Amino acid sequence: VQLQASGGGLVQAGGSLRLSCAASARRFSTYNMAWFRQAPGKERGFVAAIARSGGGINYADSVKGRFTISRDNAKNTVYLQMNSLEPEDTAIYYCAADKFYSGSDHGRYHYWGQGTQFTVSS
Repeated sequence: VQLQASGGGLVQAGGSLRLSCAASARRFSTYNMAWFRQAPGKERGFVAAIARSGGGINYADSVKGRFTISRDNAKNTVYLQMNSLEPEDTAIYYCAADKFYSGSDHGRYHYWGQGTQFTVSS
């Protein structure tokens, strides 16, 4: 499975942005998907995950109520809609996939995209 994340850039605090992650998987609907992020000098951290069917959605506490993960299995794509952005959201965002795991442990995901960077200016 190859994952290609896109949608990064520069946005002002309080603004919105949507990230996309396109997957090359033949049966995308059989993969659980997730977003992680890594800020400079910090470890990679969990953002959100969505199960194969589109249910089983989980968020990190820091993004609950601001971020929304969704997927379109017909387009082999998972999205991360981000609202009310804060400078602390600045990071490289990675999408990940796994057939069996849909939690917050990045070590459990088998496939990773290359990451997309965005910066939130204050």
